Amino acid sequence: MSTIPLTKRGAEKLKDELQRLKHVERPAVIQAIAEARAQGDLSENAEYDAAKDKQGFIEGRINEIEGKLAAAKIIDPAALADNAAGRVVFGATVDLEEEASGGAVTYQIVGEDEADLKFGLISISSPIARALIGKEAGDVAEVQAPGGIKRYDIVEVRYQ
Repeated sequence: MSTIPLTKRGAEKLKDELQRLKHVERPAVIQAIAEARAQGDLSENAEYDAAKDKQGFIEGRINEIEGKLAAAKIIDPAALADNAAGRVVFGATVDLEEEASGGAVTYQIVGEDEADLKFGLISISSPIARALIGKEAGDVAEVQAPGGIKRYDIVEVRYQ
């Protein structure tokens, strides 16, 4: 199994979700199954079927998170400043300016589970992140977008 890059914040988020699933969701669904069983005939018991389906989802998600955390390489963006030498790397926050519109945007490159465009968090595997990796302030990144190639000027690279 290959390693999965995660920021410290992303790893904490996964650990919190795992804790909630194990200590809140799992006991609740076990209780729901017990209550549905107490109603008698399970062959036509919709509550029982729904609870079993939810239990399957919860157990699957627990296994998925545990696997990701076991394979995770946790990266602290603040510790990258010395080694990255101003280059865009995983965990870096990058200020960009689109050449065509002059619009400014800021992205942080994070793991796939952490990505949330509303908060400026883009996945390491996204086209824009792949175009940015290895570049530094002053460089131009070309991104293949559905509407054609977009060019971004890299204004600043930060590690926070």
